[in-house]
Amino acid sequence: MSSKAELQLKPWCPICGMDVGRPSYGQERKLREFPMGRCECGAVYVAEATGHNVGAAMVECLVNACGDNWDLAWDLLPDEDYLTGQIDDYDEVSHQVVQTRNLDGRAVRGVLYFVRLHKDLAEFAARFAAKQGTEGAGKETVEPARPARRLDPKRKRMRADKQTVARLASEDNVEALVTLYLDDRRTLRFLHRMLYSPDMAERYKTAWILGRVCGEGATLEPGPVADLLHRLFEACADSASSSWGMIEAIGAIIANRPDIYGAFTRHLFAYMGDPGTRGAVLWGLTEIAASRPDLIRAVPFYSLFPVLTHQDPVLRALTVRLLGRVRAKEAALQIMGLTHDRTPVTIPDQGRLYSSTVAALAAEALQLIHQEEA
Repeated sequence: MSSKAELQLKPWCPICGMDVGRPSYGQERKLREFPMGRCECGAVYVAEATGHNVGAAMVECLVNACGDNWDLAWDLLPDEDYLTGQIDDYDEVSHQVVQTRNLDGRAVRGVLYFVRLHKDLAEFAARFAAKQGTEGAGKETVEPARPARRLDPKRKRMRADKQTVARLASEDNVEALVTLYLDDRRTLRFLHRMLYSPDMAERYKTAWILGRVCGEGATLEPGPVADLLHRLFEACADSASSSWGMIEAIGAIIANRPDIYGAFTRHLFAYMGDPGTRGAVLWGLTEIAASRPDLIRAVPFYSLFPVLTHQDPVLRALTVRLLGRVRAKEAALQIMGLTHDRTPVTIPDQGRLYSSTVAALAAEALQLIHQEEA
């Protein structure tokens, strides 16, 4: 028999996988309005308590995401212009997903429906909402929208197996892996298993390939990627299992789609305290900072400053690179002191090992910081 914890779950965003808060009504009430909320990834969601009026909830959710611009909402196409998701068996009273569909003798049939606009449209909706003085603007994202991959519905679907996935990964054939993932979700499982390698170079290569596949596949299927992220975090938290490659994979997935999964960055930062995962965390944060330095500045990155004097030169190098990418002028003097550190280091860079010196990386970081000041 299932436990109560298994039968009642806290609602989550099917697009990014983060927990979501209780939806509520806006300050300005409208006719036939549903309670709404907003996920950290920018998705707007509505709650429909009965399960009988989901169509109206979907329309209102999309219109709200468009900043109450009805003309824009009717011109949009799913996948190409926005992502959607749905959570069934939602109980609005207790704010839980009840898998038994019955809570204390009360039927549970509610639905949470999610819409998240792509970048250009989110920016347009935000400007329109600001101009109209409405509160339902789409939240701006930094990453550009990626065109949804269109596959022939009449094609013969492929089935993933360990050998095929390993071969495509060794060939760095990400396009074929994405197509295979869209046909068979087990592709992610096989890539996940390949992370268990004692070879550091192989781990980082596999993690980056996994991140790229997830990044491309999330345009059409963000849910399975969010589920994978949760499994990776669970594996890292399990003291009885090996975390080889797990942190690397988390960092790679976030770095390849920070617009969807950027909210997980703060959870990745929490593993900085473990000496065994510190290097992988710094690498992941550095890759995320390449496109979204704001996500790093949202976590307590000041605590990284002491790592600049760590006895391990690889940790010093990774920290220098990270602080340069976030334009941390607060650490400029400490970084300047490392410009004389000629210690050779080999660090991962987008899944491949990169050889340099601490001094060279410090000089690059200072150049980025001074560009920001200029």
